[in-house]
Amino acid sequence: MVTLTALRYLVAVAGTRHFGKAAKGCHVSQPALSTAVRKLEEELGIPLFERGSTEATVTPIGLEIVQQARVILDQVARLRDIARQGLDPLDGPLTLGVIYTIGPYLLPDLVRQALRRTPTMPLVLQERFTADLLDLLREGSIDCAILAEPFADAGLAVAALYDEPFVAVVPAGHPLARQPHVTSEQLQRENMLLLGRGHCFRDHVLQACPETAPSYHPGLRGRFEGSSLDTLQHMVAAGIGVTLVPRLGVPPGALEPGWNDNPHVRYLPFGEAPPTRRVVLCWRHSFPRHAAIAALRNAIHACALPGVARL
Repeated sequence: MVTLTALRYLVAVAGTRHFGKAAKGCHVSQPALSTAVRKLEEELGIPLFERGSTEATVTPIGLEIVQQARVILDQVARLRDIARQGLDPLDGPLTLGVIYTIGPYLLPDLVRQALRRTPTMPLVLQERFTADLLDLLREGSIDCAILAEPFADAGLAVAALYDEPFVAVVPAGHPLARQPHVTSEQLQRENMLLLGRGHCFRDHVLQACPETAPSYHPGLRGRFEGSSLDTLQHMVAAGIGVTLVPRLGVPPGALEPGWNDNPHVRYLPFGEAPPTRRVVLCWRHSFPRHAAIAALRNAIHACALPGVARL
């Protein structure tokens, strides 16, 4: 018998291309997940994956099965949502995904606002890369997600939340640190520290400040890529280069004259037309809890969002 659990495991493996990573994301042991997928293959009578030493590749017929599995899981999620909507759209958990470069700065305040405004609708939170969150949205594993545009998906409902400028971080002893602001042209001459591949903020920085791309040294890629914005800022403090952070990632007061909480770095705004990213809330068109989405958006707008333009 084909079970919903097996379909969830199937979609997870297809998304990660790895049985171990899929098991971790599904919060089950790898043997349990592998056994369920194997039984599904036996039930259907076809191989769904080509198993290699490092990854699992979906077979051509498996791709069609995975697509249909996503449709089925979405419909099952919709059944649950319709039932909940019939009772109270604000009663019951709301599963929210957030990308890594937004979560640490928005979620603490957002959780407080949500608890105060909709105490019967707890937020179930997941931090992932943009591509992972889009997959989770399509398969119905999460209800909505906070992402930064642009992203490659046209099948979702999208509501703009705010436009967020970028801020430069330079070593305290750097000549730029004595200036009140910085320009993209000045950063072109610096070693720009970026997040590793998979982080959308890396792409946003290169799209918003293309002048910085020539200063990024591919030969030193392993040395100059960071796993988080905090890591990049520690690298700046060590004098390795400069970086950009979103405005909400700037410590309170760090843009004010005389700030000296961290004697090793300086935060500099851009002088004119700063590069920005647009942060949005996304959900499936079929998601019926419209009041829950509206309540979440109101809670986000009630958060302290210094330096950003609410939309």
